[in-house]
Amino acid sequence: MDSSVITGSTIPEPRDGIEFESHEAAYSFYKDYAKSVGFGTAKLSSRRSRSSKEFIDAKFSCIRYGNKQQSDDAINPRPSPKIGCKASMHVKRRQNGKWYIYSFVKEHNHELLPAQVHFFRSHRNDDPLKNDIRIRRRKNLSSVSKLFGAYQNVDCLEGYMRNQHDKGRSLVLESGDAQVLLDLFMHMQEENPKFFYAVDLNEEHRLRNLFWVDTKGMEDYSNFDDVVCFDTTYFTNKYKIPLVFFIGVNHHIQPTLLGCALIADETVYTFAWLMQTWFMAMGERAPQLMLTDQNNALKAAIGAVFPQTCHCFCLWHILEKIPRQLEYLSLWHDNFMVKFNKCIFKSWTEEQFEKRWSKLLDKFNLREVEWVRSLYEDRKYWVPAFMRDVSFAGLSTMSRSESLTSSYDKYVHAETSMREFIEQYKTILEDRYEEEAKADFDAWHETAELKSPSPFEKQMSLVYTHEIFRKFQVEVLGAAACHLKKESQDETTTMYTVKDFEDGQNYMVEWNETKSDIYCSCRSFEYKGYLCRHAIVVLQMSGVFSIPPKYVLQRWTNAALSRHPISERLDEVQTKVRRYNDLCRRAIILGEEGSLSQESYNIALCAIREALKQCASLNNSAETSACPNTSGSIEEENQYRNTSKERAPDLQVTGADKATRRAGAANTKESNHSSAVKKGKQVTRSGDVNVGGQEGFHLMVCDTAILFIFLLNSFAA
Repeated sequence: MDSSVITGSTIPEPRDGIEFESHEAAYSFYKDYAKSVGFGTAKLSSRRSRSSKEFIDAKFSCIRYGNKQQSDDAINPRPSPKIGCKASMHVKRRQNGKWYIYSFVKEHNHELLPAQVHFFRSHRNDDPLKNDIRIRRRKNLSSVSKLFGAYQNVDCLEGYMRNQHDKGRSLVLESGDAQVLLDLFMHMQEENPKFFYAVDLNEEHRLRNLFWVDTKGMEDYSNFDDVVCFDTTYFTNKYKIPLVFFIGVNHHIQPTLLGCALIADETVYTFAWLMQTWFMAMGERAPQLMLTDQNNALKAAIGAVFPQTCHCFCLWHILEKIPRQLEYLSLWHDNFMVKFNKCIFKSWTEEQFEKRWSKLLDKFNLREVEWVRSLYEDRKYWVPAFMRDVSFAGLSTMSRSESLTSSYDKYVHAETSMREFIEQYKTILEDRYEEEAKADFDAWHETAELKSPSPFEKQMSLVYTHEIFRKFQVEVLGAAACHLKKESQDETTTMYTVKDFEDGQNYMVEWNETKSDIYCSCRSFEYKGYLCRHAIVVLQMSGVFSIPPKYVLQRWTNAALSRHPISERLDEVQTKVRRYNDLCRRAIILGEEGSLSQESYNIALCAIREALKQCASLNNSAETSACPNTSGSIEEENQYRNTSKERAPDLQVTGADKATRRAGAANTKESNHSSAVKKGKQVTRSGDVNVGGQEGFHLMVCDTAILFIFLLNSFAA
C-alpha cells in the first residue's frame, strides 16, 4: 500500500538524514507521520552504548510489523495485528548527540486507515484537541460505516467512538467473584488443557469482558456450525450477572453450549471483541447463520467480524417487544396482531409483504413510530418472506418458551449470584453430557416404530435421528388431513393451495419438478429443517415417493457426525445405519462377555483394536483408489483416520483406569499404560456420563462399547 499521498497533512514524509534532538523526538515525529497516513506504531528495538550506557540506536515500526508468535496460552489471547509488514524507521545517534534517520521503509502490505487511526493504541491517548476527533467523526462517518459493515445508525456510531475512550467501563462483580471465576478456569484447564478462556481489560487494567468455552462446546461447533444463536436475554433483562450465551443445536435437537461470556456493556466494541474471541476459540470458522436480538451494535459487530455469515433476528425477540413498544395499542392489540401475523406469516412474496405492511401502518397510524420504522429497515433480518433457502434448525421460534435457548432458564434466575452460577454451570455440563449420551444410547438400541405404510416414513426411519424422525412422522401422518388444489402451472413451476383441516389454514406450495424444488408458505423446512405435511402431500400427488436429497439436512441424520457428506446417497446412509445398529448390538454383547474377567476383557480389547486397525486400513485403501487425483483430500482423510486410531486406545485406557480405581484392583502393567496415555482423556466425551456409584463391571462395559464406536464408524462406512 503506497502511503506517499497524505491529503491535507502538514507532516513531512520521513527521509534519510532528517535530524532530531532525541530518539523520543524521533519517535514522536514517526507517530505524527503514522497518524496522518493511517497506521499504528510501536517501538521495535533500541540499543545502548556499552561504554556510556546511553541510547545510540532505535527502530520504530508499523504495529503490523513482523509475524505473530503462536502460543497455547489462553489468558487474554487477543488477535495479533502482525502480518509481516516491513514499514519502519531506523534512527541512530551522532557523536554530537543529534539523532538522524538512518533508514526508512515506506511501503505497507495492508490497507491504511486514516479515518480510524485514533482507534490504534499508539494514538488513543493523544491530546483530544490535537486529535480533533469530533471534526473527523462527521467527515468520515461513511468510512467508519464501511469498516463496520452495514451499520447506519449515526448516533449510536458516535456513541461507540466515545466509548472507545471511556476508561471507566468495567465488569460489575461482587467481592470475591473474580477469584471464583479464576478458580473455575484453572480447574477446567487442569481437567482439560484445551479449555479456552479470554479476558478483556480496560485502560486501567480492570476486567471489562470475559469469555470461556469448554472442549465439548468446541467439538459440538465443529460438527454443527451451520446455525448459532447469540442470546443476550439475561443481560438485557438486567439479571444479577451480566451473562450471555452462544448456543447451537445438535442432531438430537438438544441445545449445545458453544460459549459463555460476562460483558460490561452493549457497545460495538464489546460485541466485536466477543465475536472475534469466540471466532478464535472455534478455530476461526465462521457460522453459516447467526441469530441474535435486534440490536444495532450487534449488527455492526457481526457485519465486521463475520461478513460472509447470514445474520438474522430471532422471531420471538421481535414478537415479545410488541406489547412494550406499542403499548398505546393495547385496546386494539388482538385486532392488530391478527393483521400483523397475516402480514408477516402469510406473505408469500416480498412484494406481498410490502403491500400488507404499508396497509398495516396506515390502518394503525404507525408510520411515525421509530421502532416500527426500524423493523421495516431491518426486514431482511427477520421477515419470513425474505428467508428462502436458509435453515434455522429450530432455533428461531415464535416464543422464547418454545426456543431451545429457554432450556437454560432453569439454571439461571434474575437473582442468581456468581457463585451460584458457577455451580449451575457445572450442572449444565453434566446434564448436557448425560442427555446426549442417553440419546446416543437410544439411537444404538432402539428402532423407530412405523405408524403408516407411507414410503416417506419408511425412507426416513433409518436416516433421521429418533428425535427428528418423530417430528417428521407427525407431518407424514398429518398429510392425511390435507387437501390440495392446483392453482396455476407454467413451464417449470406448479402452484398448489393446500387446505390443512387440522388447523383450518390454507397454505401455498410451489413445486418445480425439474429441479426438485419445493417451497411451502408455512416455511417448516426453513425454520425446522424438515419438510411439512403440505409439501409431502404435493410430492405424493405429483408421483414423487421419496424426499428429495436436498431437503434431508445431514445435521438431522444418523450420519451427522460423519466426515463424509451424504449428498445424493440416502440409500447408502440407510444401509450404513443398518450395519451400524447391528454392530452396536453386537458391541453390547461383547462388552458384557468381555467384562466378566480380566482375561476376557483383554481378549475383547485386542480383538477390537485389531479389527479397528484392519477396517481403517481397508477404508483408507478404498478411498485412495477411488480418488487418485485428490491427494490433498486423501492426505486429510488419512490424518483423520490416524487420529481415530490414536484415540481408541486412549479412550479404553482412560475408562479402564477409572474402572480399576473404583473396583480397587489394578495391576502394574495397566497402571503404567494408563499413565503413558492419560493425555488422551479429553476425547472421552461420548463416555463422560454420570455413573455415580456404578460398579467396575458397568464401567468396563461402557468403556468397551465406547472404544467399539470407533470401530463402528470405520467398519460401517
